[in-house]
Amino acid sequence: MKKVALKRTSQRPGSDEWKREVAKLKKETRAKVKGLESRLKAEEAESERKGRELERLGKELEKKKRELRRKREALSSLKKESLSKVEALESRLKEKEEALRRKEEESERLRRLLQEKEQGLRQKEEEIEYKNQQLASKDLELETYRKTAEERIFQLEAKLREWEARAEAD
Repeated sequence: MKKVALKRTSQRPGSDEWKREVAKLKKETRAKVKGLESRLKAEEAESERKGRELERLGKELEKKKRELRRKREALSSLKKESLSKVEALESRLKEKEEALRRKEEESERLRRLLQEKEQGLRQKEEEIEYKNQQLASKDLELETYRKTAEERIFQLEAKLREWEARAEAD
């Protein structure tokens, strides 16, 4: 606050002068008090506004915290659900792999069996071919024997006729 310097005169100031100085000081003081009160009111209003803003932000923070908790719980639930689904799928995959392995083993067993049968069939075909050659050889031999036998029969019949003719002639 500004100090008022009283004029120093050789004489003491009079009561009128003091009254004027006091009135002046009161006026200045009132103006300063009003200025300070308006500044105080402005700061109170600002403080109140900031308090409301702080309260709003606090409520928003609590809301976000609750939302975060719910999302964490949902995430945890989703993780558990996903884990159980993954385990179920892995179990199904193992079953399918086991079934596939068994089918492959059965397929391999059947393939070996088929190879054995094909080998047996080739052997039988070779035996049949050999037997057919033997039969063809026997057929040829029989045909030769039949021709020889027919020729011999024909010769014997010719001798028989010849003897019959001689016997009749005698």
